[in-house]
Amino acid sequence: MTSCTIIAGRRVLFVMALSQEYGPHLQARFTPLMTGVGPIEAALSVGIALDRMAQAGGLPDLVVSLGSAGSRRCALGEVFQVTNVSWRDMDASLLGFAKGVTPFIDHPVALPLATPLDWPCATLSTGADIVGGADYDAIDADMVDMESFAVARACHRFAVPMMGLRGISDGPGELAGIDDWTALLALLDERLADVVDVLGDALAAGTVTVDQG
Repeated sequence: MTSCTIIAGRRVLFVMALSQEYGPHLQARFTPLMTGVGPIEAALSVGIALDRMAQAGGLPDLVVSLGSAGSRRCALGEVFQVTNVSWRDMDASLLGFAKGVTPFIDHPVALPLATPLDWPCATLSTGADIVGGADYDAIDADMVDMESFAVARACHRFAVPMMGLRGISDGPGELAGIDDWTALLALLDERLADVVDVLGDALAAGTVTVDQG
């Protein structure tokens, strides 16, 4: 059964994709919901978890989606708070819908997320593809990942605020293999844990709210 981490009396659900991103520093702070890779797995995992929590009368006060991301604009090894997230796979423009908008569903191209911390921010694009090299030229966002938009849609369905934290693991140059992604994960584990501590301190001090967007 998925459970929340209680921080300053708030129920916080941490969501991650893979155990490779969940190192000893994060392990010391919370147990996340692990979704698996990609938007479909993320939507299924988070949607099912929130539905079960709703039926039990215990929805989170905040969902925090965190892990690695690629970027050609943001510095390697740094962690950023996500201001908004878009879905680069969705393109129904031949039917007159804006690229990134799901037909007949009322949502903006970029979904705003909660940004409660005084911390560097960046925009994010979610898709089912690994992005590298010249692929970044077609993406109008600072960072790329494979889950956050799906997590945001599930959270919106249950009216639960969500924030995103992403550490930059790769981006400059071409990806030559999985080692190019994993090389900085240990560092990002430590730096993401530091931001989780900042969030905990801010919630405890009552200096932040967790309203969406």
